[in-house]
Amino acid sequence: MDLQLTTKRLTLRPLLMSDVGLVIEMFTDQKIMKYAGGAIPEEKIDEEMALYIRRGAKGCVGVWCICDRANGEALGTAALLPLPIDQDDTDWEQLIEDQLPDGEIEIGYFLRRPAWGKGFATEAGERLLRFAFEDTSLKEVVAVIESENKSSRRVLEKIGFVSTGTRRAYGETLPGFSITSDVYRVKHP
Repeated sequence: MDLQLTTKRLTLRPLLMSDVGLVIEMFTDQKIMKYAGGAIPEEKIDEEMALYIRRGAKGCVGVWCICDRANGEALGTAALLPLPIDQDDTDWEQLIEDQLPDGEIEIGYFLRRPAWGKGFATEAGERLLRFAFEDTSLKEVVAVIESENKSSRRVLEKIGFVSTGTRRAYGETLPGFSITSDVYRVKHP
């Protein structure tokens, strides 16, 4: 299965150890991490980078690096990962090479600030959903946001997610969203 995904403007490829600079740039930036638990110290990112590149379900679940298709510049990350319910972070141990993790799979995305407001999150999210529902056995993808994160809400709504009300995730009660493969196929015959 080809895990390199393309759109008109983007290439999504599996995240690599060599992407640590991108991850540090984003995850230490308080503005980028405002709705994701706050900035993470660089030392912790260095220690955990090997977890961030883990993949499960023959590579179908994990983190992709979003790159500008024209010049290869790394713009951010997008992910399909197990949704943590009572923990405050992804349970990376659920990513096992040939198994789809138990429980729900969430979509997520982070962009470097220069890439904000250009539709890249929407484009990457649409492509990741197409991959999820056309190339894997996933029947549903979920998402959660902080209630103040209006930009992320707009992205989710643009790519077909609907509100499911509040739900438990990341040890908190957060606004939840969902899209099923059936709904996706109706909108993308």
